[in-house]
Amino acid sequence: MKKAPATLTVSSELNKIERIRKFLRQNLKGLEISEEDYYQIELSLLEICINIIRYAYPERKGQMVLKIWRQENKVFLEIRDNGLPFDPTKAPPPDLHEIISKKKKGGLGIFLSRRLMDGFNYKRENDENILLMYKRLPRAKASDSV
Repeated sequence: MKKAPATLTVSSELNKIERIRKFLRQNLKGLEISEEDYYQIELSLLEICINIIRYAYPERKGQMVLKIWRQENKVFLEIRDNGLPFDPTKAPPPDLHEIISKKKKGGLGIFLSRRLMDGFNYKRENDENILLMYKRLPRAKASDSV
């Protein structure tokens, strides 16, 4: 059964990351979810949001619309922005050797998000980037786990 999505709209500013974190925690509360799965979901969401904040709106401030819902044994996260078109599913894997040898910062966020989530799909529609990610949960029922 699909629960109605919870929605949060925030401006594309780094100072909104804590608000996104709280939104995630509030909407995963009550699900029987392991700490490991929770942190994988949180890391994936924050990495994508930080990339949007840093790169989607180079000449202006924009906004992001986040939706979270549970359907059967999956938690879905949808992130929308109307910034520059960018398909993260087509981003090449990072050169880990180069990142380590040159002590580069960054370059792993999309890679990690794609690896940590069970589903990672993108589409561009009505001038919006729409990323849909999901994580399978062993049991998605009410509890006080998170």
